[in-house]
Amino acid sequence: MGKQNDDQADHEMGNFEENSGKQTVTGCLFSAAFFGALGSSFLYGYNLSVVNAPAVYIKAFYNKTWMERYGEHIPAETVTLLWSITVSIFSIGGLIGALSVSFIIKALGRKGTLLLNNGFAVIAALLLSLGEKSSSFEMLIIGRLIMGVDSGIALSALPMYLGEISPRHIRGSIGQFNSILICLGVFAGQVLGLPELLGQESRWNFLFSFLALPAVLQLCVLPFLPESPRYLLMEKRDEAGAEKAFQRFLGKKDVSQELEEVHAEARAQDNLHIVSVLQLLKNPAVRWQLITIIVTMACYQLCGLNAIWYYTNGILREAGFADNLLPYITLSTGAIETLAAITSGLVIERIGRKPLLIFGFSSMAVFFSLLTVFLNFQDSVSWMPYLSYICILAVIASFCSGPGGIPFILTGELFEQSYRPAAFMIAGTVNWLSNFTVGLLFPFIQELLQAFAFLVFVGVCTLGSIYLYVVLPETKNKTFMDISQSFAKINKMPNPSLGQEMELVLSIKPDTNGKAQDVTKTESSF
Repeated sequence: MGKQNDDQADHEMGNFEENSGKQTVTGCLFSAAFFGALGSSFLYGYNLSVVNAPAVYIKAFYNKTWMERYGEHIPAETVTLLWSITVSIFSIGGLIGALSVSFIIKALGRKGTLLLNNGFAVIAALLLSLGEKSSSFEMLIIGRLIMGVDSGIALSALPMYLGEISPRHIRGSIGQFNSILICLGVFAGQVLGLPELLGQESRWNFLFSFLALPAVLQLCVLPFLPESPRYLLMEKRDEAGAEKAFQRFLGKKDVSQELEEVHAEARAQDNLHIVSVLQLLKNPAVRWQLITIIVTMACYQLCGLNAIWYYTNGILREAGFADNLLPYITLSTGAIETLAAITSGLVIERIGRKPLLIFGFSSMAVFFSLLTVFLNFQDSVSWMPYLSYICILAVIASFCSGPGGIPFILTGELFEQSYRPAAFMIAGTVNWLSNFTVGLLFPFIQELLQAFAFLVFVGVCTLGSIYLYVVLPETKNKTFMDISQSFAKINKMPNPSLGQEMELVLSIKPDTNGKAQDVTKTESSF
């Protein structure tokens, strides 16, 4: 009997190795990743950059509307206040979306949440593009708020969906679609905002009309793609639906190994109901996973990338470039972002999550330090602004090489199914609160420290790198169970016995002669 179990385990292991080696990205999986990200993270990136080009025209629209209503010019401080609200309310909307996402996902699933989210994008596009014709700056502000809600939901639901539909050996590469499309969105906003395109007084509202296009494209494609098979099997108890979803995503008929992996994860969990945020915070078994996600997400926003834009145009002017050339030169930042994100997606399964994150944050610390030196000598050396701009490009590339996308991948990988929605709610909340904090405090930090303000971000990036080096295990090509078990020691939780591992992973009873236990050791090391 022990010999039979041993042979059966070896046979299953051999099939798994064979399948893993031959699996490629199917058309269904690529479509889900691309169109899922197009209607989600692309819109987030687009909204980060789209308000820069029409800023002057929007402020003029505020003044015109104020004149029509009250018969006088709008006070300068009121224009500043309205514009600040228009920009910052996007983050408030993002926080609302992040706080609500777990409830929506529980009711509608991963794919259903993404589809519903397109409704927010279309409504926001209508409000933002029709605000001028309606002489209502309130419509612009509400539109930005709704677009923030859309982004808050998208940055949680999309990484969760991508992580659950991907084979584990390409889970990182598929997850990087989120980061790549964010960067493409930023670049698209820069390009469409050029004066020759939509960055004109008569066309700026079409910049916001464009928001509806990616949402409509996703609405046309995503309904025909499967729901997350893990969600179907573990939460809806729909094994037939999960099997069909796995078959379409993986492009093969025999998905018994994948189904068994999900069943094993289900048996490993104490319960299968979705835990609340409070339950997650209280659970010692996931304490360091949670701390790691909070630290990583905080560093994602507090590492200084958002603040870098404050200096870009000033440095280019110091280098002697005319103001009318600045929009074209700054396109290089969007191009560098996109290229770095694509490169990261191509190498993440070879290099791993942990090295890319540490490399990204460490490189940012180095280039922020150099930028501080160059900014202090900028007025005395004529060619110093060129070095400063090179440092800016290097900071952007360093960010997108790892820290720009991997925190979202890790949030899905470090938690098993029942914890995942609550984990994404916490990660999203930290993300948007940190984003709001940077926008609120950096002007005061810059005023106080001047060119030395970037040393604050040097400290954040350095501390983040040290924490990740000490605490974070590598997660590439590991099952969600394997990743959870790698945190067992630091969480001071007992590892499952060899017999328990046998039952969970191979679904066979442990044999009394010990041979099955030896097979488990082999499987675990693999």
